[in-house]
Amino acid sequence: MTTTTVRLPEELKARINAAAKRSGTTAHALILEAIAEKAANEERRADFDAQAEARYANIVATGKTIPWAEMRAYLEERVAGKAAKRPAARKLAR
Repeated sequence: MTTTTVRLPEELKARINAAAKRSGTTAHALILEAIAEKAANEERRADFDAQAEARYANIVATGKTIPWAEMRAYLEERVAGKAAKRPAARKLAR
């Protein structure tokens, strides 16, 4: 484990201490949990962005996509628990 110094404004320090006390933990544990949660959120965001970029690059490369109305109908059927035929990607007219 490594040590990092973080300078906190007094108001934030008081808020952290109060939140830690309410949750039955220490300020240190609360801060570590908050940092880990923020890092995980940023990692998920980066993964989401990378996946979106890859999918867009595929659309540009192939010219194929699924119209939103078809995809939405498919997803609504799936959410409703119905068996649904997955729509096929195709080149769309411009």
